[in-house]
Amino acid sequence: MEATAQEVDAAVRAAHEARGSLADRAVRAAFLRSAADRLQTAKDHLVEAADAETALGPVRLTGELARTCYQLRAFADIVDEGAFLDVVINHPDDTATPPVPDLRRYKVSLGVVAVYSASNFPFAFSVAGGDTASALAAGCPVVVKAHPDHPALSELVAKVLRTAAAEHGIPAGVLGLVHGFEAGIELIRHPLVAAAGFTGSVRGGRALFDAAAARPVPIPFHGELGSLNPVVITEAAAAERAEAIGTGLAGSMTLGVGQFCVKPGLVLAPSGAAGDRLLKSLTDAVSDTEAGVLLDHRMRDNFIAGVAERTELPDVESPVTPGAGGEHTVSAGFLTVAAEKLTAEGAHDLLLEECFGPVTVIVRYDDDAEAQAVLSRLPGNLTATVHLSAEEAAGEGRGAEILAELTPLAGRVLVNGWPTGVAVAPAQHHGGPYPATTSTSTSVGGTAIERWLRPVAYQGAPEALLPAELRDHNPLGLPRRFNGTLER
Repeated sequence: MEATAQEVDAAVRAAHEARGSLADRAVRAAFLRSAADRLQTAKDHLVEAADAETALGPVRLTGELARTCYQLRAFADIVDEGAFLDVVINHPDDTATPPVPDLRRYKVSLGVVAVYSASNFPFAFSVAGGDTASALAAGCPVVVKAHPDHPALSELVAKVLRTAAAEHGIPAGVLGLVHGFEAGIELIRHPLVAAAGFTGSVRGGRALFDAAAARPVPIPFHGELGSLNPVVITEAAAAERAEAIGTGLAGSMTLGVGQFCVKPGLVLAPSGAAGDRLLKSLTDAVSDTEAGVLLDHRMRDNFIAGVAERTELPDVESPVTPGAGGEHTVSAGFLTVAAEKLTAEGAHDLLLEECFGPVTVIVRYDDDAEAQAVLSRLPGNLTATVHLSAEEAAGEGRGAEILAELTPLAGRVLVNGWPTGVAVAPAQHHGGPYPATTSTSTSVGGTAIERWLRPVAYQGAPEALLPAELRDHNPLGLPRRFNGTLER
């Protein structure tokens, strides 16, 4: 199914030609809602196809499809509201220093967006996922590079979206689909592609990021690459509820067989009796977790090899050894190491890299300074979590200080929770410092639409020549800032 260079070119050109069909916001919103409705109607068939290719199970996949439909409808609401256009109008003011001319600013669509599907979310981060939904909402046609783990499902979902597009007079080319590694390279290099969204590995994402920057005309590349999602457990929190924290950690790190991008992969836990109780609880809970199937054999092989490489490091212990389960499955587990091994560069640096699958690293620290030293060596992350005692959460002790230490490390900072589970909400941020992502944007939540827009200001343009969005009488009824006053 590998697409040729000619097929990639045809898909991109068809998408480029479909741009005009997305110009009307009402049409875009209706298209997104129709896509959600049709996906929901085809639920049984789509979930069956997804399970056959991913083995993620009907329960998980049904929930993920519901999330995908919700995302599409949420972006339709955002399109209807129009605030994402950020309309600002300033009339001339000769009394200002320097004088202000007539200025009108809003945001316009970038053009064709290339979307690279994720392996671990065949609906929510794939053909009809958040990147596609937000790009279409912004008025950008999309060409999706399907993930090789679910090619048949990708074709089915693309067909559903094209059928929804046809209902509103939108050409099928508004959503292109290509398969294959080389097709992905051709796509990022195509001169008509204006931006790209990616969810995957550091290695693959960095290669595409570099290719996007190396083009004669570089383009924005919004990539989600990898994340450790560190967790800090204070000594007081462990003393207060060690067993509950251990059980919660086990559930979070094994959820979806550890294949979530926000899996807690490195946990700072105190030495001493409270920390020992926490590890006992974690050991019991992880030991009771059944072996599971990873998304493909390549991931399974990488997981087994990654675990073996880490367990062979000196002074690394494995209370519950993760690794191969049956012929196709893997078992969950965790490793432990003293914090002093990670406070400076050395042989244990591998533990500061993500290992995709049901494994986490517990770093035992003796004091706050040791925990801080480990945190100072961490790369950027999607999330960072701290577990505090009730007293610390009320403002006593170092709670606020720890939050301040974690904030530079991640795009979402959690207190007394677990990072797995990314709510689709207006205030959500799913991104973080590199290598978590390659930009400061989010791929989840309403502001994800901002990735596919750019601002344009008109100066001194006669009213009759201006886009409808920027005219004084506001024919589209848009929220805007008019001469310094916010109008709803």
